[in-house]
Amino acid sequence: MVSLAKIQSAAVVGLDATPVEVEADISNGLPMFKIVGLPDKAVEEAKERVRSAIKNSNLRMPDRRITVNLAPADVKKIGPAYDLPIAVGLLIASEQLRPIESAMFVGELALDGEIRACSGIIAMAAMARNLGYQKFFVPVKNAPEAGLIPNITVYPVKNLLELVYHLRGEKEITPTPPTKIALDETEDSHDLKFVAGQEQAKRALEIAAAGGHNMLMSGPPGSGKTMLAQALPSILPPMTMREILEATRIYSVSGLLGENAVQTKRPFRSPHHTASYVALVGGGNWPQPGEISLAHRGVLFLDELPEFPRQVLEVLRQPLEDGLVNVARSAGKVTFPARFMLVAAKNPCPCGYYGDDQKPCTCSAGQIASYNKKISGPLLDRIDIHIDVPRVEYDKLRNAELAESSASVRERVMKARAIQSERFANSPTQTNSEMSVEQVKQFCKLNSDSETLLERAVQTYHLSPRSYMRILKLARTIADLSFSPDIQPQHLAEAIRYKIVE
Repeated sequence: MVSLAKIQSAAVVGLDATPVEVEADISNGLPMFKIVGLPDKAVEEAKERVRSAIKNSNLRMPDRRITVNLAPADVKKIGPAYDLPIAVGLLIASEQLRPIESAMFVGELALDGEIRACSGIIAMAAMARNLGYQKFFVPVKNAPEAGLIPNITVYPVKNLLELVYHLRGEKEITPTPPTKIALDETEDSHDLKFVAGQEQAKRALEIAAAGGHNMLMSGPPGSGKTMLAQALPSILPPMTMREILEATRIYSVSGLLGENAVQTKRPFRSPHHTASYVALVGGGNWPQPGEISLAHRGVLFLDELPEFPRQVLEVLRQPLEDGLVNVARSAGKVTFPARFMLVAAKNPCPCGYYGDDQKPCTCSAGQIASYNKKISGPLLDRIDIHIDVPRVEYDKLRNAELAESSASVRERVMKARAIQSERFANSPTQTNSEMSVEQVKQFCKLNSDSETLLERAVQTYHLSPRSYMRILKLARTIADLSFSPDIQPQHLAEAIRYKIVE
């Protein structure tokens, strides 16, 4: 008599999956159900879900001593995804099913035997394919997500009884077809044509989108800073297949895909200024992606930047430089991608009207200095574009004609991105903002007039080496928008103007 069964499943660690072997043993002794192998509370509660699901599916629940081991024992097992492999293991150990080869199982069980969706399926499917498994049994709702991974047969399972019929050969489950990625072409509700005036800010936004540069907008309340930031995704180019899979994996692990199997729109994350640094950078007892990783290949918008606690803002410094974040906890260390565009907005002072020519500022010099000191110099140094967004005049507000649409701006951005794609074809770099020092020296060469101009700016404004490099990257993007193979003095002058912080 078979008393021991082994079923393959997976655990998600960071953004990757690791194999987990579910061992189900039935032995003589008083009836009991024990799960070992470093399970969390959700896994411990699988005992009741599995028992009820088997009973309510008209199958036999073994009435003896049951031990389930989740190996390896030193990897923390989190979540309800082990319900299905535990149930299948018990059915095999009690001889209600035959042993199964080269298959992996994932799914949460309802008490009536229905199988509910789980998070991290795309990472598990990729791991199963890489380890040579031929079959992957997943909840129906997760099947399109698993179908993104080629060369593995994905079976969408609705309930436990349906799976039992399939494994017995009584009624086949039709494998899900490979998922085809359709780019989201719906029109964005936030369009630049609805933003009155602010031509200079729109120009800066276009440059930021073309080169993937960070941007800080400063201006009085109601001048349009938030509308400009919200319109930024509408002028960014569509995501590439590589970017779609990266974003989908992050959102899958975070459990944020919802009904959508694929994340095809560029992320736009806008956390409130009360967010903790853990919410921003990621973490927890078992590290999960934070807002900066959820914004990967998209936009992270921080409104009211000085209202964020300084400790929270300082965690942005390493991700802005490296494009990734390392989260170390007692449970382990994981690395999350964080290649995002930072767009921030702030008022010039606590009351918001410092420098405004129509409404007087009521703040003292000390209050203004204290307010702006909340943003550290090293963080400001990592922001390429600093732009003032002044009050919009009445005649522009009443102008019935709409401004230039996001669609036309997007065309110019895509042409500039195409130049960059050709430039960086043989490297992992995608945009000018990501260039290494070696690439800056190769692609950002200056003529004598430009050299003189940049030297004067560095000496006059005491710019750091980082600011020097970022000015060159920004000038390279401005030149690309002008279809200029070389950086001209006017391109460099515009880049310097954006970078100088008064």
